[in-house]
Amino acid sequence: MIKLRKSAERGHANHGWLDSYHSFSFNRYYDPAHMQYSVLRVINEDVVAPDRGFGMHPHQDMEIVTYMLSGALRHMDSLGNGSVIRAGDVQRMTAGSGIVHSEVNASSSEPAHLLQIWMLPERNGLEPGYEEKHFSTEEKLNRLHLIASRDAREGSLLVHQDVSLYASVLQQGKALSYTLGEDRSAYLQLARGRLDLNGEILLAGDAAKLEQLGQVSLLAEEDAEFLLFDMPSAD
Repeated sequence: MIKLRKSAERGHANHGWLDSYHSFSFNRYYDPAHMQYSVLRVINEDVVAPDRGFGMHPHQDMEIVTYMLSGALRHMDSLGNGSVIRAGDVQRMTAGSGIVHSEVNASSSEPAHLLQIWMLPERNGLEPGYEEKHFSTEEKLNRLHLIASRDAREGSLLVHQDVSLYASVLQQGKALSYTLGEDRSAYLQLARGRLDLNGEILLAGDAAKLEQLGQVSLLAEEDAEFLLFDMPSAD
């Protein structure tokens, strides 16, 4: 089964300094039909204005992954971490028993474009943690490249949940396939381009919930960048 989540159907909030689209209920956007999917709780597509951002604020009991599409974001947290992440960088923050952090556009002239992802952890009260890695376009080109997993295999980031998160940059005319195991669900988020997913057409910002599908077939009708989450069954 494929259930599409079209870009225009997402929640939207434009605060001037922040233009944000919400795939799931978040802040003032509430939709009981889109609270979460499997262990996936938040996918926000954010564009942050130059020199603006989120001041220090707390999180608890959430696995937070930031996938940078363009621009630069400055991160600081209560663990003493401080860095600037750019396109191709992926950041994982385990909020666990409690963490405080800030995220501010590091540029005074260019917007920062990113996907912020929240996943429920396998258990509450984990020790807070932070990690970041760069995944080049070449690593993701015309293949599914693992960027986060429960066991940090293949050089991926560690997430404390039974999730395998893949990223791909698929050139126009190129195709990929993925086998979805029994009792597994998948979620595909298209960041850029145009993608044929088992005959369904996705445009930038669109997503799809995948259940009991077996084989996932992907064809780029335009150059496309997307994330694919392999997760426990959503049933």
